[in-house]
Amino acid sequence: MFRPTGFSDLAQKRVGIYGYGLEGRASEQLLSGICELVIVDDDPKAGVLVTSSGGLEELMTCDVVLKSPGVPRRSASVVQLEKNNVYVTSTLNLWMNQADRSRVIGITGTKGKSTTTALITFFLQCLGEKAQRLGNIGLPPYDTSVDTSTGWLVVEISSFQATDLDVAPKTVVLTSLGSDHIDWHGSLEQYRSDKLQLTRASGEHTTFVPNSEVVHSESSQIGGAVVFVDSETSTLTEELHLLGEHSHSNVALALEVVSSVTNTPRSEVHAAVSTNASSFVPLSGRLTLVATKNGIKFVDDGLATSVLPAVAALDVFKDDSLALLIGGFDRGVDYVPLAQAIATRTRPTMLLSMGPAGKRIVEETLKINSEIAHTSFELMDEALISGTEFLGTSGVVLLSPGAPSFDRYLNWEERSSDFSRAVTN
Repeated sequence: MFRPTGFSDLAQKRVGIYGYGLEGRASEQLLSGICELVIVDDDPKAGVLVTSSGGLEELMTCDVVLKSPGVPRRSASVVQLEKNNVYVTSTLNLWMNQADRSRVIGITGTKGKSTTTALITFFLQCLGEKAQRLGNIGLPPYDTSVDTSTGWLVVEISSFQATDLDVAPKTVVLTSLGSDHIDWHGSLEQYRSDKLQLTRASGEHTTFVPNSEVVHSESSQIGGAVVFVDSETSTLTEELHLLGEHSHSNVALALEVVSSVTNTPRSEVHAAVSTNASSFVPLSGRLTLVATKNGIKFVDDGLATSVLPAVAALDVFKDDSLALLIGGFDRGVDYVPLAQAIATRTRPTMLLSMGPAGKRIVEETLKINSEIAHTSFELMDEALISGTEFLGTSGVVLLSPGAPSFDRYLNWEERSSDFSRAVTN
């Protein structure tokens, strides 16, 4: 079986690109003219060969297939390709195999990936280091418009991507470990194993992890030289305009990583960041205050598309009356922890649910506390009207859905944008 370890190995080969999203298009641009390309997607609207209409058969004729993150590693199509001795990997894996791993910092985790990626990049820049954030938070590192020849490459890596990596960057960061994408991975155990694959990949590396009970419970699956990091206790998190206990953990990980890779005392990193903290712009969709109207705060936490970040958001507003917009696409995760966090709140709470996931979250919550106010909605404007009427003159209308958006939106950005539109109308 042909097993390439870099892009040069693909010259004059027949290469399949399976999945024509952002990564697939970047792969096409990178490899165009180097090899013969066969581009396939499950969605007929993608404008390329369709898997179910001859596309899979064409992939069977390839020397190697580069799988996009959205294609499940254990899907019937991938299994069939491998049974026919077609090597299935990812463009990111080939890039990692030939990259200067000493300059790559890979960040993964159930929640906090994007924020921690942004923090590490910002902290490095505060020290005068060249650094750019890549991966899920921006462009793929192999995008032809990206110059990776110098500086730090801070790459956000999803569980979808980690599954395909057989080599690790020199520095690996795990932000948290919860439950997500069960429909893609098949089970919680498999999800965590796939998520932690990045830490177990080959190549000498250091793995920075939060000093938490759940991470300790999975320590046997974590590879590399493991460094446990306690949450930050200074005011730096607040100086960076970040909210919540999980943000203290993200800041602490960023401080420890930057101190380690630059060989700079942590106190000096802290001082440099503190001096420049006011210029840090928190990422949208992460506990972002959209507006305050008539005593009511409207907060967008739209990137909380899984249980763990939604629970964290509830803790941030534990002393406020709350109208919570929840739900979306149901990917089969366990919603009991979120239901328990909602049902045991001591302040007035109303659930505004959307999609099949919202229905299930409400059902689980009512099993614990049948007195929780709730209603479902189709339009964002309807939800805000119901939420503001419930709160009266004070409280928080919070979009922290705990589920993906694609039951009715293209992506989380579109859902957050709709929330902001409805708030500012």
